[in-house]
Amino acid sequence: MSTHEPTTLAETDLETLRPAADFDAAAHEETVAALSASGLQFRIWTADWCPDCRQQTPAFAAALAAADVDPDAVTVYPVERGDDGKVGPGMAAFDVDLIPTVIVERDGTELARFEESGAFSIAETLAREL
Repeated sequence: MSTHEPTTLAETDLETLRPAADFDAAAHEETVAALSASGLQFRIWTADWCPDCRQQTPAFAAALAAADVDPDAVTVYPVERGDDGKVGPGMAAFDVDLIPTVIVERDGTELARFEESGAFSIAETLAREL
């Protein structure tokens, strides 16, 4: 069982959620605009030990920063390696098996989801779904 509880983006100490310095917000203007929509809540499952997370979530964190998303609107769920696979808070409740996973909600309703990998970045995938 995970020893870590969910935190806000401002409170997390996960390296994977430190914004990438090379993110070009101007080149991703539409994506940044979609992420900045009013009332969005973000849930992120990630881990510093995960290669996919280390590769993808810093750019997503930078996109959130560029969108001026309130860090309190972002809940971070740290994932650990368990005897039977990945374990962490909220994984069962939100049907999370792969990481990184990001869910975007408004008023408790899921609007978009990114799981592990895709043709586009986390931010672009979510922006396309929004």
